[in-house]
Amino acid sequence: MPVLERETFASRLLTWYDQHGRHDLPWQQDRTPYRVWVSEIMLQQTQVTTVIPYFERFMARFPDVASLAEASQDEVLHLWTGLGYYARGRNLHKAAQVVMAEHDGRFPVDSLEAMAQLPGIGRSTAGAIIAQSTGQRAVILDGNVKRVLTRLQAVEGWPGRPAVERELWQLAEHYTPHDRVVDFTQAMMDLGATLCRRGQPDCPRCPFHDVCLAHASGEQRRFPESKPKKTTPLRTTRMLLLRDAGGRVLLELRPSTGLWGGLWSLPQFDNDQDLGRWLDEHAPAAERGTPQTSFTHVFSHFRLEITPVPASVEHMDSVSEGWRWYDPQTPDSVGLAAPVKKLLQTLSPFTLSPPAGP
Repeated sequence: MPVLERETFASRLLTWYDQHGRHDLPWQQDRTPYRVWVSEIMLQQTQVTTVIPYFERFMARFPDVASLAEASQDEVLHLWTGLGYYARGRNLHKAAQVVMAEHDGRFPVDSLEAMAQLPGIGRSTAGAIIAQSTGQRAVILDGNVKRVLTRLQAVEGWPGRPAVERELWQLAEHYTPHDRVVDFTQAMMDLGATLCRRGQPDCPRCPFHDVCLAHASGEQRRFPESKPKKTTPLRTTRMLLLRDAGGRVLLELRPSTGLWGGLWSLPQFDNDQDLGRWLDEHAPAAERGTPQTSFTHVFSHFRLEITPVPASVEHMDSVSEGWRWYDPQTPDSVGLAAPVKKLLQTLSPFTLSPPAGP
């Protein structure tokens, strides 16, 4: 059973929000479905402070859905580089093209179902876009809202389980008012982000501390329950740092799906033997250097141990489609996998040494 009636809950929350909520975020200015949509996608699993500069650069380059739809995926992912979860950027680009092709350039904010069918937009994100950009009543259930409701009602079980998620949707539906929906949805997200935090909830300042069931039992840190743990697997890869006489680095375009889909990366190999065979076939005159120190890049579901292997070559035959030479000193506007971008930034200018004289 909900601990409060809808009107009481909304009144308490909005009173707190009017005094303590966030009112000056970039996407709160000139609210349009497009701007709200971009911000909501960027904010998925990413903190506000990280998103703000990316959002502002994105809006400067793509001020509307038409300009985003017309852009190349390379340029979109270039502006996304560093935000992680690159499928979000690819889906953003695809959704913009769908909006232009199938909805005459207008987001279908009059239909939750139509919004949720756009690439990368689920039920909660669709609700947030509709509520935030139009003021229509729409229910949201992002990570922050799940945490607030789970603690408020002491909801047992991992929120990712279907039965638990259904219960949370019912609670979210119960508490969402018909008035001031723009402020209410923002307030729910703000409450979870600033007070009802994951590790250190600030219960004394919460407008619901006197009715929160988790707080009453002293178990607020137990909620929401964590996903059942699995051993995080470790994978390994060799990344080839092949440079030509001008110091340029050879990059390959990753497949459109999977790890770093659609991004440019260093050529990757499972082992030294595969790397050597590739060099023998494509750059037989290349000179291999000593492998550099390995480092680990952490993904949500596995860890990747990367060993950079430097090599140099005077020249290669023409580079085929899906490959390019990249100059770290004058970088192109292309999307790069985060560890690759980091590696490229550490490279100093060089040219191959001339052959020794007789």
